[in-house]
Amino acid sequence: MTAAYNKFYINGEWMLPADKSILDVINPATEEAFATIGMGTAEDVDAAASAARAAFPEWSQSTVDERKAVIGKILAGMKERGEELAIAISNEMGAPMGLARTAQLGSGMGHFANILSVLENYEFEETRGSTRIVKEAAGVCGFITPWNWPLNQIACKVAPALAAGCTMVLKPSEIAPVSAYLLAEIIADSGLPAGVFNLVNGDGPTVGAAISAHPEIDVVSFTGSTRAGRAVAKAAADGIKRVTQELGGKSANIILDDAPDFAKAVSGGIIGCFGNSGQSCNAPTRMLVPKARLAEAMEIATAAAAKASVGDPSDENTRLGPVVSELQFNKITALIEKGIEEGAELLVGGPGRPEGFDKGYYIRPTVFGNVTNDMTIAREEIFGPVLAILGYEDDADAVRIANDTEYGLSGYVSGEPEHAERIARQLRTGMVHINGAGPDFSAPFGGYKKSGNGREWGVEGFEEYLETKSMMGAA
Repeated sequence: MTAAYNKFYINGEWMLPADKSILDVINPATEEAFATIGMGTAEDVDAAASAARAAFPEWSQSTVDERKAVIGKILAGMKERGEELAIAISNEMGAPMGLARTAQLGSGMGHFANILSVLENYEFEETRGSTRIVKEAAGVCGFITPWNWPLNQIACKVAPALAAGCTMVLKPSEIAPVSAYLLAEIIADSGLPAGVFNLVNGDGPTVGAAISAHPEIDVVSFTGSTRAGRAVAKAAADGIKRVTQELGGKSANIILDDAPDFAKAVSGGIIGCFGNSGQSCNAPTRMLVPKARLAEAMEIATAAAAKASVGDPSDENTRLGPVVSELQFNKITALIEKGIEEGAELLVGGPGRPEGFDKGYYIRPTVFGNVTNDMTIAREEIFGPVLAILGYEDDADAVRIANDTEYGLSGYVSGEPEHAERIARQLRTGMVHINGAGPDFSAPFGGYKKSGNGREWGVEGFEEYLETKSMMGAA
């Protein structure tokens, strides 16, 4: 029996879509529907944007303490319903329950917790001579979020926008919408005034396009593919909206010859690439190693990848679940086949489901060796558990290869600390992880080049939702 999540949350009320159409939500482990959602239209977006506009004057003038109180209640609600949220994430996009409970749920909660810390110390006003400079809410926001880290990507937009005094319309991915619906229920119980937060489900060409172009929406924040980000920016251009985008990536993982533990760095690179079944925009999908140690790295990677078995997401011991959909399964398979066709050395994995699986969108964890940076698997974002290993001659060559991409989201460097930092400074990416350092909710997240513009997370992410006003003579 499927669960129905067919209503939208608009102006503080749950209501059916304007045309009452619904969509099945597929569990990628079973290929069967486990829920339905309503599908919105431009009419639904118009109602939500109008509600957000009407709510803006009051909420934008709310106090920091009032905003902190609401955010605290949302965080408490997420904690109380944490298991329910984790199950929803696992069912909708295939995350193993262990990952859903920790990284997936934890990152969503982490952004709400972090924004409370930001509000503790943030100065909304300063004086320069006789001028008072004020930071105030940027306006009505439109959020279009993806399926791969569904709660994380919603939280890192909604939390800072609420904290800034903005109102909003959210369109989560129609592929993984249930966790967003549950979060909307939590927000509805938080005491937030009607119209501040609005949820409209639907697809990108309909609801996403309507949000991007809507005249009542001042700020659009989009996370997804570079292709779709381009469409969002074009739709928003006529309104001269502020647009922030977190898009694709093809991040290089440079392992230097002086890495403290070469084998650990290579094995860790496998784990990092395969995490979330490879469905992370900042995944280290290109491993760069010294050519003199290429054979050694390939041997270590082969052994590490062989341990990365896939399984049913509901099994507590599973570390790799399925990818999210048939579309993604087919795309990843085609790119694996392209790697073989173009002459990369297949070390582990390959096309087709892993042994023992006759249904579910499971991909065999795959590693290619002797890859060159002109190969398709080194150029395109695969978004699956597929790693390419490339050799480099020296530091300059490693930096050249790493930067030879249209993306610039993240990078990874392992080596003697000062050496690793010198290399990190030369990478044209918005982030670099040095010697296995993990994510930091207080640090800005975002990229260069076609990986997007603007930043999320931390103070910088918060400031994306603020405008600056200069009041001359006020001081």
